[in-house]
Amino acid sequence: MSWKSYRVIFRLYSPLHIGWRKLGNLQQTRHYVTGKVLWGAFTARMTRDLPELGNYECVGARVNNELAFSYFYPAVGERVNAWPWDDPDEFAWHYLGSYASTSLDYSRNAAEEGSLHETEFIAPTTREGKPVNLVGYIFERTGCTLPWRSVLSKLQLGGERGYGWGRVKLANGPQKYDGKALFGWRTDEKDGWPPVLIAGENARLSAHALATEFAGRKPLQGVHGEIEPLVGRETIFAGRFGVNVSEARVCYSPGGKVAAGMKIRIGDYGIWEARRGTAEG
Repeated sequence: MSWKSYRVIFRLYSPLHIGWRKLGNLQQTRHYVTGKVLWGAFTARMTRDLPELGNYECVGARVNNELAFSYFYPAVGERVNAWPWDDPDEFAWHYLGSYASTSLDYSRNAAEEGSLHETEFIAPTTREGKPVNLVGYIFERTGCTLPWRSVLSKLQLGGERGYGWGRVKLANGPQKYDGKALFGWRTDEKDGWPPVLIAGENARLSAHALATEFAGRKPLQGVHGEIEPLVGRETIFAGRFGVNVSEARVCYSPGGKVAAGMKIRIGDYGIWEARRGTAEG
């Protein structure tokens, strides 16, 4: 087998903002941690802690080549049982909060006009006071030499990190996983790298999937769901954080419906791509 899968659970210790979209003066967060965010967190931490690995660009390329990520979802305990797409309002009530702030005009000793804004976040505790975990999976390519396990409790995820947001600690794992029930999917152990997943009954997309890969395909191989352009900021050089903007990729959003037996391959940054063939063929 050309890779191993691991189940990883982080405990969230501060608000977590995964940039999504802006509505009025509210900056909304995604309800999950994307593969791109995980890629960025691992790249940043290993580049800073282990300069012998090279610069951001070099380490980032190795992370994509030697590791693959599922998306990570909030949970109470160790099992995800409240999906954002099943009941968004209920999910928001349990897991989301917001923080309002404004810039000050010191010449007038007052708030700067038009600067009031609100930032939504995944809270470290639910409204019932229960601690929030982030549950997901990491795939390691055979022969991987990146010391990714050593930085698991040093990662900081998402935006507003300068204010201490996005702090996580390892709660459980990395635990070697058999790949038989990965968010409703199972791994195809006969295939090579990157990992291939096969949809089970009533499976949903649990990551973004490239829409062009599935356009015009037969029902067994297709996806039905919302489509969005996926973009993000990238850091390549130290001291120039978020200067580069990634190319927009048109994707099906997590939660899209798929047919049992559909195969996908986990691409760079955790984005799913079509895999030719089905579980039966």
